[in-house]
Amino acid sequence: METKAIQDIYPEDYAWCYGCGRRNETGLHLKTVWDGEKTVTTYTPREEHIAIPGFVYGGLLASLIDCHGTGSASMTLHKKNGHVIGDGAQAPRFVTASLKVDFMKPTSHGAELKAIGVVEELHPKKFKVITEVYADEVCCAKGEVIAAVMPDAFKPNR
Repeated sequence: METKAIQDIYPEDYAWCYGCGRRNETGLHLKTVWDGEKTVTTYTPREEHIAIPGFVYGGLLASLIDCHGTGSASMTLHKKNGHVIGDGAQAPRFVTASLKVDFMKPTSHGAELKAIGVVEELHPKKFKVITEVYADEVCCAKGEVIAAVMPDAFKPNR
């Protein structure tokens, strides 16, 4: 499995996301890497991420799927553009156009969560990422993200 995460090379101005922004001090700091042709993000929920004692809050799973999806799309376009993480090129940023989450089983708190994704290009600026989230080898959630290249309206005036 690759060890370099796409979120580590997001431009400074766009590294504030609560889920995956390295500059957000209170955020989750999710990181997405390649594992062959699939993408992987792992995360161990904190104490505040409970729904009821012993179980993970579903919103955390949705956030994991969301940021894993946009990170996976970014990695895919970065690779398509002829780059590898760490070659000096900045990663393209994506926003979520659509997020769908299906909760399959209750998710025990305390287990490491592992999101595994497969990316499909829908358009040069739009990708679909299908993700399965596992806790202790059990698929607890499935999701789909349609990720779009960040529009200029999101970019600060320079």
